[in-house]
Amino acid sequence: MRDFPGTPGTVLGLTLRISQFVFAAGSIASMATTSSFFNFTAFCYLIASMGLQVIWSFVLSLLDAYALVNKKVLHNAVLVSLFVVGDWVTATLSLAAASSSAGITVLYFNDLGHCHFGEECQKYQISVALAFFSWLPISISSLIMLWLLAAG
Repeated sequence: MRDFPGTPGTVLGLTLRISQFVFAAGSIASMATTSSFFNFTAFCYLIASMGLQVIWSFVLSLLDAYALVNKKVLHNAVLVSLFVVGDWVTATLSLAAASSSAGITVLYFNDLGHCHFGEECQKYQISVALAFFSWLPISISSLIMLWLLAAG
């Protein structure tokens, strides 16, 4: 397997994982500080999806940091296959959750004319934006992992 930027155990790989973690945690924090997000299924799905993203990204960032510190290569075929499946699952769930939550947010702001929840609507928008920002590095990671598996 080749060693190129973004693969497990590289600085770019660690940076991608940390950015996934930070954006997903920010999305959860923004949504969880509202008092009525649980009334909307899409927002609950966003919290669940971002929670999975936080756990996945945190564990893999710890693994990347360990590999960097100990100068280990994480290109075992079984391990890379696990990364590919996990990245694609979390990428798909994150995009679906962000898109469905964005649909609800657009419904409130554009279709209904205004939001009756006041400051909570801004938190909804911030949470959805952070969810999309979290999806960008996970999509890059999933493509790199697929490329690494194919180069195997």
